[in-house]
Amino acid sequence: MTDTCAEPASAIKAIDKQSVHQICSGQVVLSLATAVKELVENSIDAGATNVDIRLKDNGVDLVEVSDNGRGVEEDNFVGLTLKHHTSKLRDFSDLTHVETFGFRGEALSSLCALSDLSVVTCHESSHVGTRLVFDRSGRLTQRAPHPRQQGTTVTLQQLFSTLPVRHKEFQRNIKKEYSKMIHVLQSYCVISTGVRVTCTNQIGQGKRSTVLCTSGSPSMRDNIGALFGPKQLQSLIPFQQISPTDNIKEDYGLNGEELPKDLFIISGYVSQADHGVGRSATDRQFFFINKRPCDPSKVSKLVNEVYHMFNRHQYPFVALNISVASECVDVNVTPDKRQIFLQEEKLLLAILKSSLLAMYETGVNKITLNHKLQLSGSMYASPPNPLQQAPGFGTKTSHSNAVCPGPAQKNMQSFFRSSEKINCPKPFLSFPGRTASESAVSPLKTSLLNKYGHSSDVDTDSGLSEQRSTTGTPETLCENASKLASPDSVLDEFGVKNEPHNEPAVKVLTDLEPAGQELEAVVGPERIFSPEAKKRRWENTLSEQTQVPCPGAPDTTSGLFDRHVSVHKKTQPLQFSMTQLASRMERLKTQRREEIDQEPKYRRFRAQIKPGDNQSAEDELKKEISKDMFKQMEIIGQFNLGFIITKLKSDLFMIDQHATDEKYNFEMLQQHTILNGQRLIVPQNLELTAVSETILIENIDIFKKNGFDFLIDEDAPVMERVKLVSLPTSKSWTFGPSDIEELIFMLSDGPGVMCRPSRVRQMFASRACRRSVMIGTALSVSEMKKLVVHMGEIEQPWNCPHGRPTMRHLANLDIISQD
Repeated sequence: MTDTCAEPASAIKAIDKQSVHQICSGQVVLSLATAVKELVENSIDAGATNVDIRLKDNGVDLVEVSDNGRGVEEDNFVGLTLKHHTSKLRDFSDLTHVETFGFRGEALSSLCALSDLSVVTCHESSHVGTRLVFDRSGRLTQRAPHPRQQGTTVTLQQLFSTLPVRHKEFQRNIKKEYSKMIHVLQSYCVISTGVRVTCTNQIGQGKRSTVLCTSGSPSMRDNIGALFGPKQLQSLIPFQQISPTDNIKEDYGLNGEELPKDLFIISGYVSQADHGVGRSATDRQFFFINKRPCDPSKVSKLVNEVYHMFNRHQYPFVALNISVASECVDVNVTPDKRQIFLQEEKLLLAILKSSLLAMYETGVNKITLNHKLQLSGSMYASPPNPLQQAPGFGTKTSHSNAVCPGPAQKNMQSFFRSSEKINCPKPFLSFPGRTASESAVSPLKTSLLNKYGHSSDVDTDSGLSEQRSTTGTPETLCENASKLASPDSVLDEFGVKNEPHNEPAVKVLTDLEPAGQELEAVVGPERIFSPEAKKRRWENTLSEQTQVPCPGAPDTTSGLFDRHVSVHKKTQPLQFSMTQLASRMERLKTQRREEIDQEPKYRRFRAQIKPGDNQSAEDELKKEISKDMFKQMEIIGQFNLGFIITKLKSDLFMIDQHATDEKYNFEMLQQHTILNGQRLIVPQNLELTAVSETILIENIDIFKKNGFDFLIDEDAPVMERVKLVSLPTSKSWTFGPSDIEELIFMLSDGPGVMCRPSRVRQMFASRACRRSVMIGTALSVSEMKKLVVHMGEIEQPWNCPHGRPTMRHLANLDIISQD
């Protein structure tokens, strides 16, 4: 044991009051948002109708909150900033009936410990104001007369300066802290009816700009309009409360219980469920309990879930106040009072769900589609489009609801278009002219089903679909694009030969290159050959180049596969010694044992290749595979013309060649593409909030890289300082104000970080998919190595933009050898 450990344990003693004060204060005031929130709450509790918040350098240098409330009486000057001194309650029982924002007496005391705090106040009974200065412990050190009208002004300078680590972190993340503070302040502006709230900010020696402002209206709706503009008001509907239905009560286990009546009264506004009027994020959701801003996670989750039943791609604007008896609420849970415990919470959720469903199901937000799909040609009158059924033409992955187009989708669509033009009377992929029974095609179908594991008849989840015409004789076959890379891939597998026939039997469309060139291969009635015949077919392929006839041309290849060709192989004797081979094998085993001893003893990859383990597999890869390891991977070969098998030490990996190339191309487009903008004839006023205008102005270069350009007038009133003069366009893609709002939200969380709107990402993903190596493309070793090395050059190589996994662990050779 060391000398330190040998010493007797120190005696337990009380921490000195100054240290206790500093330790606890750091837990009460955690951020800029908390500091401003505490001061605003004090102003509203004092009965103020006008609250003015002034910031300098986003709050780093100065935070000042001024109001016209009742002011502080002279007798309360000394206890104003002392720990646990308050006028709101006298004992614990008073906590049940407290109705003010503050009640602990901790806020001003904690702010004294974290900053330089001074107060200028004038009570309603006084004729002159007083300036008060306090030390770090909250003790009054100076007082002097100061001119001021009725009310109080609290000034904080150098917030968190007494905590060096937090102060440095606060300065480094000030823009993010500032955005969070504005969001918290917005919640008080929404609920504080009859109170005019103004917030301004000054950067350096520049002009003071207004961040937000309300008019002091007695209406919550007016406050929302003042903060977020009239456009937001157009999409809102008032909340209409109803009693919970029997089905919903049963869902929450409330059947058979005597429920209290009128326990909860809910009021406020929510967005309509029409697509386009919602938000791309939850940045405008405000919940209140007895007009106290809070974060009820279950309530928030329920509101979003119900909204997604009607508009699954967006989030609603929410401003809901829940009024409940004070004895049914516990607000003394966390230091910031944002977490609240409620009695009868299940009843509240049942009321909310029933009310929201009734509001959205009334038909106000529904539209009627009167148009009908017009299709020409008898081929469209049969079963559904195989493009929507076969996963090879658009496969949904477990990571995302997005559809990753299969490699033959474009050519399939081209086939439909060409068939429509000539009004082709034959069903898609059918065997015209066949009059034989169903058993005539069963060998090929059975072999395909056995190989790929699909069920018979119509299976929309498989790569093989079967459909019958009205006569019962034609058969329709739709191959999975990832398995049918070329017409010969299936024929080679089953020894099927192309024989003369009166007309083409099966039309198969094949991708030749990403540009979309198309090829029609003509395949005759199927026949299963013996192994000898299949061997001759491969020999013929080696000796002569197979010709693919054009549609409608006479078949000249009927004898190509039946003609026997002798292949003369050149032999070369090799030197071989069993002794040398055994010696080399022994050296390799010894070397491998040494490598195994140096490797970790635990099993690094446990996730299996199945949808349920996708997240676990991705987490394992992130943990175990670094960027430089991709260069070290050894290329083993290509599997099924779609997957690259690589080896890293004793681990085998399978890499999706299309998904990994798509991810790399997507990231390159994200980083290097500058979208061109198209000028508008007349500049468009965006009616952005003051906060959004500030974020846009500070990140103007990012907007320009995304193709947006603006006319900025900093002297104009709030919501009129920014006008749109140019929009990005790219072929058939167009963008608008909704993409600007999404960018603003993303930049509020990560100021200065290059980002793209989701629709731009979608456009890049589509282009990256089309220009990437397709499934079914044979690759050389150098081409495979290039794709693998590219994975080490991007940040997140584990999924393609459409959510498809790029890489999975196959096996560990050491474990296999031990087994």
